[in-house]
Amino acid sequence: MKTCSFSIRNIILLLLAVILTGCMTPPLEQADRIALPAGLVRHYINTPLFTYTTYTRITDDTQPLHVYIEGDGVAWLSRYQPSPDPTPDNPMALTLATLDPAANVAYLARPCQFTPRELNPHCQVTYWTGKRFSQEVINSLSQALDQLKAHGHISKLALTGYSGGGAVAALLAEQRDDIQSLRTVAGYLDITYVNQQHNVSAMPESLNPIDKAWRLEHLPQVHFSGEKDLIISPEVARRFVNQAGPLCAKSEVVAKMDHRGPWERQWPRLLDITPACNR
Repeated sequence: MKTCSFSIRNIILLLLAVILTGCMTPPLEQADRIALPAGLVRHYINTPLFTYTTYTRITDDTQPLHVYIEGDGVAWLSRYQPSPDPTPDNPMALTLATLDPAANVAYLARPCQFTPRELNPHCQVTYWTGKRFSQEVINSLSQALDQLKAHGHISKLALTGYSGGGAVAALLAEQRDDIQSLRTVAGYLDITYVNQQHNVSAMPESLNPIDKAWRLEHLPQVHFSGEKDLIISPEVARRFVNQAGPLCAKSEVVAKMDHRGPWERQWPRLLDITPACNR
């Protein structure tokens, strides 16, 4: 009797798991539900290397385009096992984009996130692990920015990047001449330092944003860190700002925030901290 009871219990639990799995919202549908109430409409952008998922709201082509770049998403399932799909469970950069009241807002997912695999034949695990900040990936993302600008007939960009998207935003800002300002949230701005802190492998195929920080000395920028962030500590932003110089770069530590925040609770207030250079 005990064996039978145990088996029935297991069957019930299994059926419940199947039902719950069937009710889970697919990631792209979840992203639509986050974006659409804020007037952000989904588009795909094609580049020679990747097809990107974007959401845009453009109402005034005389104003800059605020571009939000997603974090690394689910790049790894464990310390030693990469994920088969880097699409984030909680697209923080998209959530932050919905809270931005600017006339022109765009969200840019990272390579292979959200986009159907059949549209991305070049997607390989290395592009969301060891090569996720490589020059070829940054070049492809820069091509996506070009298309976002052309789509909205806009000349200037204001970049915001979350976590690994902060690294991408900083690397793009260093390479382009149309960036008006830079914000990062829990930004992965010193890859070598962070990886050493967590005793994980080096990423020799990726660029390290802090190595380029000195080239951003005249770009208005603010780097937000969570006081309780154990993944990317506030020291990372401080190191980056030290390299960029005090003229236009500053770091802000936000109380009670960890890596995931919840940043959306603070973002309307943090947006009032405008990147600016000292006079």
